[in-house]
Amino acid sequence: MDGHSTDLAESPLQGCGPQLSKGRAANTPLRVQIFDYVRASGSAARADITRALDISAGSATTLTADLIAAGLLREVTGMTREAGRGRPPVALQVVPDAAHVIGIKLSYNRHTAVLTDFAGNILADTALPTTQAVHSMSQLMEEIGALIDRILAESGKALADIRAVGIGMPGIVEFDTGTIAWSALLSERDQNLRAAFATRFDMPVYIDNDANMLTLAELWFGEGRQKSDFAVVTIENGVGMGLVLNNRLYRGARGMGLELGHTKVQLDGALCRCGQRGCLEAYLADYALAREAATALGPGTDTPQSSQMLLETLFQNAKAGNRAARTIFERAGRYLSVGLSNVVQLFDPELIILSGERMQYDYLYASEVLTEMQELTLSEGRAPCEVAIHAWGDLVWARGATALALAALTDTLIGGEGETT
Repeated sequence: MDGHSTDLAESPLQGCGPQLSKGRAANTPLRVQIFDYVRASGSAARADITRALDISAGSATTLTADLIAAGLLREVTGMTREAGRGRPPVALQVVPDAAHVIGIKLSYNRHTAVLTDFAGNILADTALPTTQAVHSMSQLMEEIGALIDRILAESGKALADIRAVGIGMPGIVEFDTGTIAWSALLSERDQNLRAAFATRFDMPVYIDNDANMLTLAELWFGEGRQKSDFAVVTIENGVGMGLVLNNRLYRGARGMGLELGHTKVQLDGALCRCGQRGCLEAYLADYALAREAATALGPGTDTPQSSQMLLETLFQNAKAGNRAARTIFERAGRYLSVGLSNVVQLFDPELIILSGERMQYDYLYASEVLTEMQELTLSEGRAPCEVAIHAWGDLVWARGATALALAALTDTLIGGEGETT
């Protein structure tokens, strides 16, 4: 088992987007496949396209000409030629200014936004603190509007320049409808964020669970670009999970799958903020650790302070030898090993990426945790699942939301009528 810690381990590959074609939807139009291949490669000659997609040279020439005429691809020179093979081939690249999108991460302390071009390059980023912990839908929309205004001002772009917005937020999100079935950010259940967004902005919006956004960031920009099956488990204010199967993000039948934090690890156990008991999140999330901190730290901890400050104090005490503080993290680590072993047993990923602010607490990925995870799975005699630690910040989550918008916008602009094979 390989556990390692890294910061933003961005892929050394050129371009952005999944590098593998395995798992592509059977009805994906060929022109979309070509465009995606060029964007994922950074630049590609027509001969590369014909080989990679197993299509005729005539089809590649015709369809790339269509994409060039539409202002979505452009020809560039300067590719390295083979020895003795005439002039260097002409390559194709995405036209960056063909479209712009915004990706947003909504969270409890601050909201974050990233603006990118059609090639996935970051042009601007910004963040704004939240005004309250729990919002009405109208309050949340006010904060989203302020965030969009801020990033437009910082990028020098106008609202008319933005073709789509992706939003990731914690909670149970119905992807197809844009309805938030439940989120600790919202004061009411079953709120349709897509409809609320449409009343204020004349552009498409795509909304998903924030763990899926981080998973898309890995699939488009990070370590998952050349992985066909991997999982991302996030530990922050809550516990989330995203899953890529067969090179595609898995959401479930209703777009609400992979709620790892709300799987049950203890019947009639600790109270979760979702209202049920025994959820994995109730033993791992910020609020789960914070509610035991006063007992571990003793007098003086009843002074009002943020949960982040409280957890930092708890962690420093654990490192200094406070046994009660240490047991809180060790217990959380054991529950994490149970959750991770269930992920391995159910989905058999080649890689699990642990991410989120709480991964700064090394007790959660200590060798004992990873060893117990392995011992709880039926994998004796086989190569163990690799585990990587990415302590990424909010901007990466927001960048994952740009991938959601870019993928949907690509289908809209390029899909249309045409060949599919």
